Amino acid sequence: MYSKEETQKLKREFWVTFAEKYPRKWVLYDTKIKDFSFKFYVDNKKAQVLIDIEHRNEELRTGYFEKLEALKTILDEEFIKDLVFEKNYVLENGKTISRIWIEKLGVSVSNRNYWDDIFSFYNQKMNALELFYSEYDDFIKDVD
Repeated sequence: MYSKEETQKLKREFWVTFAEKYPRKWVLYDTKIKDFSFKFYVDNKKAQVLIDIEHRNEELRTGYFEKLEALKTILDEEFIKDLVFEKNYVLENGKTISRIWIEKLGVSVSNRNYWDDIFSFYNQKMNALELFYSEYDDFIKDVD
């Protein structure tokens, strides 16, 4: 069991190592859509690549989600399989967002033996989502 400081240091080392191994600029928050972002997540049970749609305006949030949902077959067949779509995902703080994600179970940020598997998963899945987004961003952004 790690102390809070040791856990923070380990996570910082994890992200620095990932950035060194895959030195590129990820899209993440630079989608040109307010409150629409790509994210990496890791803990001691899983690693995830996520699209979070956090717009306060429920109509806009739902609109962006439905655009992505309309492209689900293309996403699945051409870019990334097994994405989970959740229109009303409730965060720990009680906020409802829309979330699309894929996860790798049975890995742990606290165990360096898993890091290469997590890094590879991140690189492959996020790259696929970014390629998809670059091809369909005009369609996704067109929410009225």
